Amino acid sequence: MPYFTSPVDGTRLHYADYGPAEGPVVVFVHGAYFGTEMWEFQMLPLAESGYRCVGLDRRGHGRSEDVWGGFDLDTQADDLNGLLEHLDLEEVTLVGHSLGSAEIVRCLTRHGADRVSRAALVAGIAPGVVRSADNPDGVDLEFLRAAHEVFRRDRAAFYANGAHDYFALDEPGNEVSPAYVRYAVDCCMASTARAANAVNTVVRGMNVAPELPALGLPVLVVHGTHDTSAPFEVTGRRSADLLPNSTLKIYDNGGHGLYVTHADRLNTDLREFMTTA
Repeated sequence: MPYFTSPVDGTRLHYADYGPAEGPVVVFVHGAYFGTEMWEFQMLPLAESGYRCVGLDRRGHGRSEDVWGGFDLDTQADDLNGLLEHLDLEEVTLVGHSLGSAEIVRCLTRHGADRVSRAALVAGIAPGVVRSADNPDGVDLEFLRAAHEVFRRDRAAFYANGAHDYFALDEPGNEVSPAYVRYAVDCCMASTARAANAVNTVVRGMNVAPELPALGLPVLVVHGTHDTSAPFEVTGRRSADLLPNSTLKIYDNGGHGLYVTHADRLNTDLREFMTTA
Protein backbone atom coordinates (compact mmCIF):
# COMPACT_ATOMS: atom_id res chain seq x y z
CA MET A 1 0.00 0.00 0.00
CA PRO A 2 1.81 3.18 -1.18
CA TYR A 3 2.46 6.10 1.15
CA PHE A 4 4.53 9.27 1.14
CA THR A 5 5.17 11.90 3.79
CA SER A 6 3.74 15.39 3.71
CA PRO A 7 6.36 18.02 2.85
CA VAL A 8 4.77 20.25 5.49
CA ASP A 9 4.95 18.16 8.65
CA GLY A 10 5.78 14.56 7.76
CA THR A 11 2.22 13.26 8.00
CA ARG A 12 1.98 9.82 6.38
CA LEU A 13 -0.39 10.08 3.41
CA HIS A 14 -1.85 7.22 1.39
CA TYR A 15 -2.33 7.30 -2.36
CA ALA A 16 -3.61 4.92 -5.04
CA ASP A 17 -1.80 4.52 -8.35
CA TYR A 18 -3.74 2.60 -11.02
CA GLY A 19 -3.14 1.94 -14.70
CA PRO A 20 -0.07 1.95 -16.95
CA ALA A 21 2.90 3.88 -15.58
CA GLU A 22 3.47 5.59 -18.95
CA GLY A 23 -0.16 6.55 -19.55
CA PRO A 24 -1.53 10.11 -19.46
CA VAL A 25 -1.73 11.08 -15.79
CA VAL A 26 -4.97 11.96 -13.99
CA VAL A 27 -4.79 12.88 -10.29
CA PHE A 28 -8.07 12.69 -8.39
CA VAL A 29 -8.77 14.81 -5.30
CA HIS A 30 -11.76 13.65 -3.29
CA GLY A 31 -14.39 15.67 -1.47
CA ALA A 32 -14.84 16.15 2.25
CA TYR A 33 -15.24 13.04 4.43
CA PHE A 34 -14.60 10.49 1.66
CA GLY A 35 -11.30 8.98 0.54
CA THR A 36 -10.04 8.03 -2.90
CA GLU A 37 -12.55 5.15 -2.96
CA MET A 38 -15.26 7.64 -4.02
CA TRP A 39 -13.66 7.77 -7.49
CA GLU A 40 -14.02 4.05 -8.27
CA PHE A 41 -16.38 4.68 -11.20
CA GLN A 42 -13.81 7.01 -12.78
CA MET A 43 -10.42 5.60 -11.79
CA LEU A 44 -11.04 1.99 -12.78
CA PRO A 45 -12.54 2.62 -16.24
CA LEU A 46 -9.97 5.28 -17.10
CA ALA A 47 -7.09 3.11 -15.89
CA GLU A 48 -8.41 0.19 -17.94
CA SER A 49 -8.44 2.42 -21.02
CA GLY A 50 -4.81 3.47 -20.62
CA TYR A 51 -4.71 6.39 -18.20
CA ARG A 52 -2.50 6.44 -15.12
CA CYS A 53 -4.98 7.31 -12.36
CA VAL A 54 -3.59 8.55 -9.04
CA GLY A 55 -5.71 9.38 -6.01
CA LEU A 56 -4.62 11.05 -2.77
CA ASP A 57 -6.29 10.40 0.59
CA ARG A 58 -6.43 13.69 2.47
CA ARG A 59 -4.94 13.59 5.97
CA GLY A 60 -7.46 12.07 8.37
CA HIS A 61 -9.39 10.56 5.44
CA GLY A 62 -9.28 7.15 3.82
CA ARG A 63 -6.05 5.38 4.76
CA SER A 64 -3.99 8.47 5.54
CA GLU A 65 -2.66 9.22 9.00
CA ASP A 66 -4.91 10.80 11.61
CA VAL A 67 -3.35 14.02 12.83
CA TRP A 68 -4.49 17.11 14.70
CA GLY A 69 -3.27 19.86 12.40
CA GLY A 70 -2.81 20.71 8.75
CA PHE A 71 -6.39 20.93 7.53
CA ASP A 72 -6.10 24.52 6.33
CA LEU A 73 -6.32 24.99 2.58
CA ASP A 74 -2.64 25.90 2.20
CA THR A 75 -1.46 22.67 3.83
CA GLN A 76 -3.90 20.57 1.84
CA ALA A 77 -2.58 22.21 -1.34
CA ASP A 78 0.99 21.56 -0.22
CA ASP A 79 0.16 17.90 0.41
CA LEU A 80 -1.26 17.62 -3.11
CA ASN A 81 1.77 19.28 -4.65
CA GLY A 82 3.95 16.99 -2.52
CA LEU A 83 2.36 13.97 -4.18
CA LEU A 84 3.02 15.39 -7.66
CA GLU A 85 6.66 15.89 -6.72
CA HIS A 86 7.01 12.55 -4.94
CA LEU A 87 5.87 10.68 -8.05
CA ASP A 88 7.55 13.19 -10.39
CA LEU A 89 4.31 13.55 -12.36
CA GLU A 90 4.10 15.81 -15.41
CA GLU A 91 1.39 16.92 -17.84
CA VAL A 92 -1.15 16.10 -15.13
CA THR A 93 -4.90 16.51 -15.31
CA LEU A 94 -6.18 17.38 -11.83
CA VAL A 95 -9.76 16.32 -11.07
CA GLY A 96 -11.33 17.54 -7.85
CA HIS A 97 -14.73 17.02 -6.26
CA SER A 98 -16.34 19.44 -3.80
CA LEU A 99 -13.62 20.59 -1.36
CA GLY A 100 -11.09 19.01 -3.70
CA SER A 101 -11.87 21.73 -6.23
CA ALA A 102 -10.62 24.41 -3.83
CA GLU A 103 -7.51 22.37 -3.00
CA ILE A 104 -6.70 22.25 -6.71
CA VAL A 105 -7.18 26.00 -7.12
CA ARG A 106 -4.95 26.75 -4.13
CA CYS A 107 -2.34 24.23 -5.26
CA LEU A 108 -2.11 25.91 -8.67
CA THR A 109 -1.96 29.46 -7.34
CA ARG A 110 0.49 28.48 -4.61
CA HIS A 111 2.80 26.19 -6.58
CA GLY A 112 2.21 27.03 -10.22
CA ALA A 113 1.22 24.79 -13.10
CA ASP A 114 4.57 23.46 -14.28
CA ARG A 115 3.42 19.88 -13.62
CA VAL A 116 -0.24 20.42 -14.54
CA SER A 117 -1.73 20.83 -18.00
CA ARG A 118 -5.44 21.07 -17.16
CA ALA A 119 -7.95 20.72 -14.33
CA ALA A 120 -11.55 19.62 -13.83
CA LEU A 121 -13.80 20.84 -11.03
CA VAL A 122 -16.59 18.32 -10.44
CA ALA A 123 -19.45 19.57 -8.25
CA GLY A 124 -16.91 21.94 -6.76
CA ILE A 125 -17.48 24.24 -3.82
CA ALA A 126 -15.07 26.74 -5.35
CA PRO A 127 -15.14 29.75 -5.32
CA GLY A 128 -16.97 29.39 -1.98
CA VAL A 129 -20.49 28.80 -0.71
CA VAL A 130 -20.81 31.45 2.03
CA ARG A 131 -22.75 34.67 1.41
CA SER A 132 -20.49 37.70 1.13
CA ALA A 133 -20.30 41.07 -0.59
CA ASP A 134 -19.01 39.44 -3.78
CA ASN A 135 -21.29 36.40 -3.38
CA PRO A 136 -24.68 37.82 -2.36
CA ASP A 137 -26.56 34.65 -3.34
CA GLY A 138 -24.39 32.43 -1.15
CA VAL A 139 -25.50 30.44 1.87
CA ASP A 140 -26.00 32.33 5.13
CA LEU A 141 -23.06 31.79 7.49
CA GLU A 142 -25.32 31.34 10.52
CA PHE A 143 -27.18 28.56 8.74
CA LEU A 144 -23.89 26.76 8.13
CA ARG A 145 -22.82 27.24 11.74
CA ALA A 146 -26.09 25.73 12.95
CA ALA A 147 -25.67 22.80 10.55
CA HIS A 148 -22.15 22.32 11.89
CA GLU A 149 -23.47 21.98 15.44
CA VAL A 150 -25.86 19.27 14.25
CA PHE A 151 -22.91 17.64 12.53
CA ARG A 152 -20.80 17.68 15.70
CA ARG A 153 -23.56 16.12 17.81
CA ASP A 154 -24.17 13.15 15.49
CA ARG A 155 -22.22 13.06 12.27
CA ALA A 156 -23.44 9.53 11.45
CA ALA A 157 -27.01 10.80 11.36
CA PHE A 158 -25.88 13.90 9.46
CA TYR A 159 -24.41 11.75 6.69
CA ALA A 160 -27.31 9.29 6.61
CA ASN A 161 -29.99 11.98 6.60
CA GLY A 162 -28.22 13.97 3.91
CA ALA A 163 -27.53 11.12 1.50
CA HIS A 164 -30.89 11.41 -0.26
CA ASP A 165 -30.28 15.02 -1.27
CA TYR A 166 -26.57 14.39 -1.88
CA PHE A 167 -27.45 12.03 -4.73
CA ALA A 168 -30.62 13.99 -5.68
CA LEU A 169 -32.58 10.74 -5.53
CA ASP A 170 -35.92 12.48 -6.12
CA GLU A 171 -34.78 13.57 -9.57
CA PRO A 172 -35.26 11.33 -12.63
CA GLY A 173 -32.32 9.19 -13.67
CA ASN A 174 -30.49 9.30 -10.34
CA GLU A 175 -30.64 5.62 -9.45
CA VAL A 176 -28.45 4.66 -6.52
CA SER A 177 -29.07 1.45 -4.61
CA PRO A 178 -29.79 1.55 -0.87
CA ALA A 179 -26.71 -0.65 -0.43
CA TYR A 180 -24.49 1.92 -2.13
CA VAL A 181 -25.98 4.75 -0.08
CA ARG A 182 -25.12 2.81 3.10
CA TYR A 183 -21.63 2.22 1.77
CA ALA A 184 -21.17 5.94 1.05
CA VAL A 185 -22.18 6.80 4.61
CA ASP A 186 -19.73 4.21 5.93
CA CYS A 187 -16.97 5.76 3.80
CA CYS A 188 -17.70 9.16 5.33
CA MET A 189 -17.55 7.69 8.81
CA ALA A 190 -14.07 6.34 8.01
CA SER A 191 -12.76 9.91 8.12
CA THR A 192 -11.80 10.82 11.67
CA ALA A 193 -13.93 13.07 13.83
CA ARG A 194 -11.10 15.60 13.94
CA ALA A 195 -10.62 15.63 10.17
CA ALA A 196 -14.34 15.84 9.44
CA ASN A 197 -14.84 18.71 11.87
CA ALA A 198 -11.78 20.56 10.56
CA VAL A 199 -12.68 20.41 6.88
CA ASN A 200 -16.24 21.43 7.71
CA THR A 201 -14.78 24.54 9.30
CA VAL A 202 -12.56 25.17 6.25
CA VAL A 203 -15.60 25.15 3.97
CA ARG A 204 -17.29 27.87 6.02
CA GLY A 205 -14.30 30.21 5.73
CA MET A 206 -13.25 29.50 2.16
CA ASN A 207 -13.19 32.03 -0.66
CA VAL A 208 -10.90 31.36 -3.63
CA ALA A 209 -12.73 33.71 -5.99
CA PRO A 210 -9.76 36.12 -6.25
CA GLU A 211 -7.52 33.21 -7.29
CA LEU A 212 -9.59 31.86 -10.18
CA PRO A 213 -8.76 34.58 -12.75
CA ALA A 214 -5.06 33.76 -12.34
CA LEU A 215 -5.54 30.22 -13.68
CA GLY A 216 -4.73 30.34 -17.37
CA LEU A 217 -4.79 26.59 -18.01
CA PRO A 218 -7.91 24.89 -19.42
CA VAL A 219 -10.46 24.07 -16.70
CA LEU A 220 -13.53 21.87 -17.11
CA VAL A 221 -16.37 22.80 -14.75
CA VAL A 222 -18.95 20.03 -14.27
CA HIS A 223 -21.96 20.75 -12.12
CA GLY A 224 -25.47 19.46 -11.48
CA THR A 225 -28.59 21.60 -11.52
CA HIS A 226 -29.85 20.04 -8.28
CA ASP A 227 -26.69 20.19 -6.19
CA THR A 228 -27.81 21.23 -2.70
CA SER A 229 -24.33 20.99 -1.17
CA ALA A 230 -22.80 23.39 -3.71
CA PRO A 231 -25.65 25.29 -5.40
CA PHE A 232 -24.88 25.65 -9.10
CA GLU A 233 -25.25 29.42 -9.49
CA VAL A 234 -23.14 30.06 -6.38
CA THR A 235 -20.31 27.68 -7.26
CA GLY A 236 -20.21 26.08 -10.70
CA ARG A 237 -21.53 29.07 -12.62
CA ARG A 238 -19.33 31.52 -10.74
CA SER A 239 -16.23 29.38 -11.24
CA ALA A 240 -16.85 29.13 -14.97
CA ASP A 241 -17.38 32.90 -15.19
CA LEU A 242 -14.23 33.75 -13.20
CA LEU A 243 -11.91 31.30 -14.94
CA PRO A 244 -10.32 32.74 -18.11
CA ASN A 245 -10.21 29.39 -19.96
CA SER A 246 -13.18 27.34 -18.76
CA THR A 247 -15.59 24.86 -20.30
CA LEU A 248 -18.89 24.47 -18.43
CA LYS A 249 -20.88 21.23 -18.52
CA ILE A 250 -24.27 21.36 -16.81
CA TYR A 251 -25.85 18.07 -15.78
CA ASP A 252 -29.64 18.28 -15.60
CA ASN A 253 -30.99 16.76 -12.38
CA GLY A 254 -27.47 16.11 -11.13
CA GLY A 255 -26.78 16.40 -7.40
CA HIS A 256 -23.51 16.56 -5.50
CA GLY A 257 -22.81 12.86 -6.03
CA LEU A 258 -22.93 12.97 -9.82
CA TYR A 259 -19.66 11.00 -10.00
CA VAL A 260 -21.98 8.07 -9.18
CA THR A 261 -25.32 9.04 -10.72
CA HIS A 262 -23.77 10.40 -13.92
CA ALA A 263 -20.57 8.34 -13.94
CA ASP A 264 -20.65 7.33 -17.61
CA ARG A 265 -21.32 10.86 -18.81
CA LEU A 266 -18.63 12.26 -16.53
CA ASN A 267 -16.09 9.76 -17.84
CA THR A 268 -16.97 10.67 -21.43
CA ASP A 269 -16.59 14.37 -20.67
CA LEU A 270 -13.28 13.84 -18.89
CA ARG A 271 -11.89 11.79 -21.79
CA GLU A 272 -12.98 14.42 -24.30
CA PHE A 273 -11.50 17.20 -22.19
CA MET A 274 -8.19 15.40 -21.73
CA THR A 275 -7.79 14.74 -25.45
CA THR A 276 -8.86 18.14 -26.77
CA ALA A 277 -7.96 20.76 -24.15
